[in-house]
Amino acid sequence: MEVVKLLNIRDVEELSPLISQLKHKLEERINLEEYLDGLSGVNVTKNLLQRLTLMVGLCQEIERSTTDLETLKFSNSHIHDTVFLRNDFPNLWSSLLKIRWNSLGVDWNDNTIKSRIVCSEMIRGCEFLLDLNNLEYWLNNSPANINTLNSKGEIPLVNLQIGNFEDNIAAYLDINSLSIPNTQIIISGSTGSGKTNLLVLLINQIREATVESNYPINFLLFDYKGEFSNEENNLWLEKFEVDRKVIIDPMLEPLPFSPFKDFTEGSQKEIDLYATELTSALLAIDKTSISAIMSNRLSQAVINSYKSNVQAPIDFKMIYDNYTELQEPNKQEEMDSIKSLLSQLMRQELFSFDKNKNIVNNNFIIKLDAFPKDGAIAKAIVYFTISALNNQYEKLSSQTKSDTCVEIRHFTVIDEAHYMLEFDNRPLRNLIAVGRNKGLSIIFATQSMDSYKTKDFDFYQNAQYPLIMKQQSISDKIIKDFFGVNGNEFQELKSEISNLGKGEVIMKNNTAYTLGMGKKYKKILVSHII
Repeated sequence: MEVVKLLNIRDVEELSPLISQLKHKLEERINLEEYLDGLSGVNVTKNLLQRLTLMVGLCQEIERSTTDLETLKFSNSHIHDTVFLRNDFPNLWSSLLKIRWNSLGVDWNDNTIKSRIVCSEMIRGCEFLLDLNNLEYWLNNSPANINTLNSKGEIPLVNLQIGNFEDNIAAYLDINSLSIPNTQIIISGSTGSGKTNLLVLLINQIREATVESNYPINFLLFDYKGEFSNEENNLWLEKFEVDRKVIIDPMLEPLPFSPFKDFTEGSQKEIDLYATELTSALLAIDKTSISAIMSNRLSQAVINSYKSNVQAPIDFKMIYDNYTELQEPNKQEEMDSIKSLLSQLMRQELFSFDKNKNIVNNNFIIKLDAFPKDGAIAKAIVYFTISALNNQYEKLSSQTKSDTCVEIRHFTVIDEAHYMLEFDNRPLRNLIAVGRNKGLSIIFATQSMDSYKTKDFDFYQNAQYPLIMKQQSISDKIIKDFFGVNGNEFQELKSEISNLGKGEVIMKNNTAYTLGMGKKYKKILVSHII
């Protein structure tokens, strides 16, 4: 008997609010009201709830009817394939669906009908568990085998379904198969192009594909506009399988990690190079024009700070004090531009220098909307957080590999990324350099395609998936260089980009580009998720 294939199952609008209600009810039932520092409650994943409600729905011995399916309205999202594939259950789901529905003559090759049936069973399961004491009964009476709660340990294949091509074929971004040289995603799109929806969709797909596996992908997101931190958008956090505990507001509390390197096992040469790099970054962050004497003094202050701290991680006050000592005695009371910046960083208390929480093993959303986007504080927060992440990545072993794919550990998401690309951001370039071997991925989003090609680095050539959305202005040179088009091809592609609507993306067709034949780009309509 042919197995019902549960792949590319579409979601319906009626299911999401019921899943959210059940999530809150279940977490309220199993979690304590308060936990000791360092501990937290259980976050019940959407995948698990969909699987649970499908099972509960199929257990209800009531008469099914295809007419009840017609009222369900499809949303723009899909139920992730891992809901059905986990724990080798496909044959079980197939059998149960046929037991309940085969008498109605269902065509199981019709994805529309199949999707409606699956969602109707999940809705039935939700309504049952939300009714009276049914959830209590299931929690207390359903047999549990702890050995079935964990997957076999395989690395999940991370295929991000972001929408559909023009021919209505599903569009995927392959993130971790062995054939993919890197995992960087860059997005350029003006205000109103649909960038935020695309970012939410990408994180949602990444988390849903991996959160239940032994290889979950965590994320660090810099929230420049405060959208992801806004309580009105808590539903976005549910799509990421996290809650508001992941949000850190530097205005209210320091970030829980030290931004400076530890050289207790390093050499003086390494410290000297780091001091030069740090000096360049601080000057670029503040866009300060200073003399060579002041620049050398700042670099020496960093070196002296490490020396006085026995090469352990330093802080901004140490640099400030050592910089002051290097000034001429009669000018040590003066506040020059460097001391002004250092005093700002000290006053804001941006980092907990006595803590170094593991960024890779946690999820963080850093709220930045209280700071000017192009100001020194916002840039310092992003720069030094990336530095802290880079320091942790350097100590990691290479990621695990299987016969088909590699482990991805972490995604860094930088919206408004142009503010961090306008200077030689060495920690960011280091992360890109070590990323593939350590399991790091980065998502950049900016308003203009020009931002990704700088005098220091060509992010287009180092990204697996550049995604171009509606633009305010179009760079002819970047289009020609990146897509390899000229003449009529160039004019056609430029016209396509000019006419992009909200939620539409132009993506490079790597196969056509490599073969030198066929259309060198693809157009995608992104799924609407928020």
